[in-house]
Amino acid sequence: MVSPPCGLLTRQKEPVPLKSIAVTLSIRDFVAGVSATLNYENERTVPLEAFFVFPMDEDSAVHSFEAVVDGKKIVAELQEKSEARTNYENAISQGQQAFLLEEDDQAGDIFSCNVGNLPPGSKAALTLKYVQELPLEADGALRYVLPAILNPRYQLLRGTEGGSLQVNTAVVPAKDVPYTLSLAATISSQHGIKSVQCNCPANPIEYLEDKTSAQISLADGHKFDRDVELLVYYSEVHTPSVAVEMGAPATKSDSLMGDPSAMVSFYPNIPEAQSPTACGEFVFLMDRSGSMHCPMNNQDPSQLRIGAAKETLIWLLKSLPLGCYFNIYGFGSTFEAFFPESVKYTQDTMEEALKRVKSMDADLGGTEILAPLKAIYSRASIPGHPLQLFVFTDGEVSDTFSVIKEVKSNGQRHRCFSFGIGEGASTSLIKGIARASGGAAEFITGNERMQSKALRALKRSLQPVVEDVSLSWDLPAGLSAKMLSPEPTVIFRGQRLIVYAQLTGTMPPAEATGKVCLKYTLQGTPFENPVAFSLQPKSDANLTIHRLAAKSFIQTKDMGFQETPANDKKDILKISLECGVISSHTAFIAINKDLNKPVQGPLARSDVPSPMLFAQSRMFGAPIMLCSASAPMPGNSAPRFGACVSMPRKRCKGGGPKLPRLRGGGTRSMEFQALSADAYDDVSVGFSSTDMADLETNHSDDPLVQLISLQKADGSWDLNEGLAVVLGMSLGDIQAALPVKSVDSSGWATVLAVVWLHDKHKDMKCEWELLERKAVAWIHSHAGSATDGLVKAAVGFLKSSVDPAVFAP
Repeated sequence: MVSPPCGLLTRQKEPVPLKSIAVTLSIRDFVAGVSATLNYENERTVPLEAFFVFPMDEDSAVHSFEAVVDGKKIVAELQEKSEARTNYENAISQGQQAFLLEEDDQAGDIFSCNVGNLPPGSKAALTLKYVQELPLEADGALRYVLPAILNPRYQLLRGTEGGSLQVNTAVVPAKDVPYTLSLAATISSQHGIKSVQCNCPANPIEYLEDKTSAQISLADGHKFDRDVELLVYYSEVHTPSVAVEMGAPATKSDSLMGDPSAMVSFYPNIPEAQSPTACGEFVFLMDRSGSMHCPMNNQDPSQLRIGAAKETLIWLLKSLPLGCYFNIYGFGSTFEAFFPESVKYTQDTMEEALKRVKSMDADLGGTEILAPLKAIYSRASIPGHPLQLFVFTDGEVSDTFSVIKEVKSNGQRHRCFSFGIGEGASTSLIKGIARASGGAAEFITGNERMQSKALRALKRSLQPVVEDVSLSWDLPAGLSAKMLSPEPTVIFRGQRLIVYAQLTGTMPPAEATGKVCLKYTLQGTPFENPVAFSLQPKSDANLTIHRLAAKSFIQTKDMGFQETPANDKKDILKISLECGVISSHTAFIAINKDLNKPVQGPLARSDVPSPMLFAQSRMFGAPIMLCSASAPMPGNSAPRFGACVSMPRKRCKGGGPKLPRLRGGGTRSMEFQALSADAYDDVSVGFSSTDMADLETNHSDDPLVQLISLQKADGSWDLNEGLAVVLGMSLGDIQAALPVKSVDSSGWATVLAVVWLHDKHKDMKCEWELLERKAVAWIHSHAGSATDGLVKAAVGFLKSSVDPAVFAP
């Protein structure tokens, strides 16, 4: 008997109103301006209300929204959110045509676009514009990311408070998405463009002769199976700079939009401390929700996220300094800690932690991070050991602003380093918790290694704290700077710092200059980083710097629609409405008031489907079939997703998929839809590590992983069979080659291990640099004057070309 069709299902018979998405990108130096146009067409015989939910980078400042309906342009107005929602509901109830663009109540990087009363046969083109500053990567690349446009990383938990709109978006395999995406980018910089890289198939890049500008576009037929990423390499990105922008014409002075604004970019040359600090409490909070069983990237399913996470934890544990304290938490619907309290880092505690890491699995259900955060913060601080929190997650939480608020309230006692894993990680969550605690955020996508970014953050956390950070301005008489960004409190080596200021008062003649200076103290030594700049503002029709300044100001105060204190909400509304930059308290509303008569007929609703990033993932040898629950899950006021898993070579009774038993008992009536990877986090279907073994590459046979696993907490290696296997030699030969018989064999083993690292994996030094430092320090303290002889012998024995200088103390 033939099995029933398996796979991802949606309501195929309903025509989808969204036909195409066109994105135009303009990158100028370190800032991107984006215009995204959504083209709709109602092919049905009744008026349509369409819903479209999409992600956007958390740092984006959305400042324009307009609609062109059958040739008529309608520009939206930014209003207080509750007022805009009421006006939208009233308009469509009266048969008027209306459009609403709003930020999600619970996360700052999810937007919904609502098209109400689109008449039969009518076409509408909706355009939203935003600007954002581009982050700087470790290799000097500026990075622009267009998130997998319609990937619903969130099940939006929209309650009735505030009149929120109910949005429930289906997802489908990328190949079945019934609309297209095009992207064209223009890049220009006075610094000169060295190269541009794209992670998706693109047309040949066109450069001008002097390479100060370039053009790139996606190849036709782009699929929604990954974020679109551009890496732009300039000839020089580390030079500090100040850009001054004129205010908006016909706008009163003494207002943010009326006065000139300045964007100050620093790249301070902070020297690296040769002896990292050994103090600190290091807590690693690792996502163990169901979606961590997804591959690290869609193109290469060889390693699962949970596998990469376990490997990363091994690297981190091996790289910690003796004398510090540490703990590891795993979280999902529940959470668990390796130790009741953080423990001192010793060989015994490290070994115990490693055993638990190796047995870890993505088996804790959903993605609920607030409870473990509160548990971590409830622990008493360890005197002399400041808390350093490392958070790893691939998904989202339904209460992003509450999580950020919790981190912010504990911001003075710790720093948080956050890591977003894979396409679809929440930029609002990852960037928000790092910003709230003076930490740093990283995103791991495509073929990037989690280990390298995690170890870079650990290296930063071990550096001495930069203190007494301040910003001073030297401006002509009658002119002053009003800071719009919070003054920096923490600066990391290799980190770029961008701040915004409003210039108030009387602007001097064109030839005048100003100066701004970043001052800080490192280990008792004062440093200054001055930048001189012209006080002749440049004009920009998009008022890019003003918009980014407004966004920077809003981010420091905006804790979400429900969480923001009244005083801060007042400030947010003032700046948001004045500058036209959307916030969680405002929304864009456009109503076509020129219709001769109201749209007639019953109003049909259409939820635009989104692409499934992991539609090809297989569990138990068969494709996942996922469906959405139409009834609330126990203990939750909003619908949650359930899942149907199609078992191989078996039929469900009744010829269809069997509904799962959900937590709390019982089943739910279900409407079949495909879900994103995080959708099955909460479902008790008994996934085990053996069930997923066909997806996970066995990395235990990687010699580098084996070598790292063998290192002891003090940095040394024992001379044993395991080390011999890694070196590819017999244990007897290694023992016989020991050049100084009076030296402990561990000294010989440790020198050999370090030489092997430099010889075989020099390109991965950023991942093993910290544990190598421990090893070299241990060698000098134990081998003493015999060190040079051991090193010379090891280089010859391994037939290596490694420079012995790498063992310098």
